[in-house]
Amino acid sequence: MSNSGLRKNGSLSFCSEFTLVALSSLAELQPVLFLVFLVTYLFTVGGNLTIICVIWVTRSLHTPMYFFLANLSFLEMCYISSVVPQMLVHLLVQIKTISVRGCAVQMYIFTILGLTECCLLATMAYDRFVAICHPLHYTLRMGPSACLKLAGASWMTGILVESAQTTWIFTLPFCGAGTIQHFFCDIMPVVKLACVDTSQNEIVIFIISLIFIMSPCLFILCSYVRIILTILKMPSAAGRHKAFSTCSSHILVVSLFYGTALFTYLQPKSLHTPDTDKATALMYTVVTPALNPVIYTLRNKEVKEAFHKATQRKLHRQKD
Repeated sequence: MSNSGLRKNGSLSFCSEFTLVALSSLAELQPVLFLVFLVTYLFTVGGNLTIICVIWVTRSLHTPMYFFLANLSFLEMCYISSVVPQMLVHLLVQIKTISVRGCAVQMYIFTILGLTECCLLATMAYDRFVAICHPLHYTLRMGPSACLKLAGASWMTGILVESAQTTWIFTLPFCGAGTIQHFFCDIMPVVKLACVDTSQNEIVIFIISLIFIMSPCLFILCSYVRIILTILKMPSAAGRHKAFSTCSSHILVVSLFYGTALFTYLQPKSLHTPDTDKATALMYTVVTPALNPVIYTLRNKEVKEAFHKATQRKLHRQKD
């Protein structure tokens, strides 16, 4: 880090900017990585935006399940946009720095979106639980007002919890070289730069992660236990297949999201290494958001049909 990135305070030099060095060791591969991440980013944004537009223009998809799916697609677009554009810039420049304020803003955005997604996935599981286990009460329980409240609660939980946690993290003093062994401002790599004992901070971060990641996860697991038991009791094979097909996409997305989240934030500190942190971070910041549009379009018959009809209408208008 240059001297301009340090602020003197007595005998300590406090950081005013950080250097993200995860990509520096891949100098020869940076042009290739730039193209790969750029294509992935454009595909992710385009795919999720397409899902939102298809749901918006197709009246048959104006149901709670697709309302939550549109919310999830919006979340994924914002989530990948909080990390990848900066990473693309850093792949083109030699000095890969970010101001402390910029680092804080990035952490606010991706942590809020990450926790909101945890809660939203739990809400989507609840929607499937009511639809399959209590179909006669579905309209009453999952009306427009209830859907808005559930989505709003997901967003408010993410905003309140992660705003408090990130604000607390950035009250720590950061000194020294300010070198982050990562490609974005993730929680643990930033906390490690503090020039005070952060053991208590790390315990609190672990507890917050345990509560707010595991609670939605356990709720999803319990919901799907009930769902599976209900499906197995259905007398018709066609009914069982239809019921399971409405859940399969959600199960895949939950598995991808929670698999990386649990591995990243709930593993013991002794198992954290820069390489494993970077590998899992690539999964949940780049790969998972890119796979979600594929999962929901290839495995969802209604979305595929709606997309096909929308495409056909556009082609007919162009011909006319």
